[in-house]
Parts: sequence; structure tokens; C-alpha cells
Amino acid sequence: MREKILQVLEKDARVDTEELAIRIGEDPDAVAAEITAMEKENIISGYNTMINWEKAGVEKVTAMIEVSVTPQRGMGFDAIARKIYQYPEVDSVSLISGSCDLMVTIEGTTLKQVASFVSEKLSLMDSVIQTKTNFILKRYKDHGIVMAETKKDERIPMS
Repeated sequence: MREKILQVLEKDARVDTEELAIRIGEDPDAVAAEITAMEKENIISGYNTMINWEKAGVEKVTAMIEVSVTPQRGMGFDAIARKIYQYPEVDSVSLISGSCDLMVTIEGTTLKQVASFVSEKLSLMDSVIQTKTNFILKRYKDHGIVMAETKKDERIPMS
């Protein structure tokens, strides 16, 4: 039952308990109790609203920053990740595989604000070796939600 509840809530956090119970074929009281238990266990860590800021007319700058670090003895990457995610500008921090160690996502109102965070806070941390900032230019799909419809290519194919 937990997995079914989580699958529905991940796509529609606004669904009420009665509707959720109907969708998964369970008793509403059992579903409510299970949701409460999962919230206490931090399996359900929060509820978010997907906002298309571009359509709302609000200018936002989102950057995904690749960060290479020196892991701390006995703490690995956890200690440096904890220091980074304490900043209010930081939306997410993930340990990743590939050419860098951490992916840090931040949001600001201007490119200058994001650049200042990187140059004045992130890059100056002792364990940070290198950063590479990537700006999101346009969101097409985010968390499974289509954010921007792409125009259909109406050109006639050439062979």
C-alpha cells in the first residue's frame, strides 16, 4: 500500500485522502494512517508545488553547479554537502558520479546574484577544488511535468 500511496502523491500531492483511497482500492482510514506514519518516518519529506515562473512573469535564474571537492577524513562527502546545503540560496545538493562530486542547484533573481554566490561563498570553501556553473535556459519538463510545449516542426521533410 505504501508504494501505491507514494506513486499517487508524487504526481498529485493535492489529492485528498478519500480520492487517494479510491484510486488505490484501500480504506480511507488506513490510507490516512499510512500517510501519517510515512510523514513521521520522513519517507514523505514535504509537499511541493510546481510553478512555471516564466508563465507567471517572474524572472528567476537557476544554476546547476558541478562541484569537485576533497572529501574529509572520516566524513566523506557528507560534511561538505552539509556546509553547502545550509546556504538559503541552495535548493538541492546531490552526490553524483562522473567528472565532479556534487551537483548543487541554486536559484537567484539575477546572473550576478548566482555568480556572487559561487565566487564569494561556494568557491572559497576549504574542501572545494573546482566549480563549473551551468545555467538553465529553458525548462521543458521538470519532475514529470511538462513546463513548456515545444512547437511542432512544420517544415516539409527533404529526402
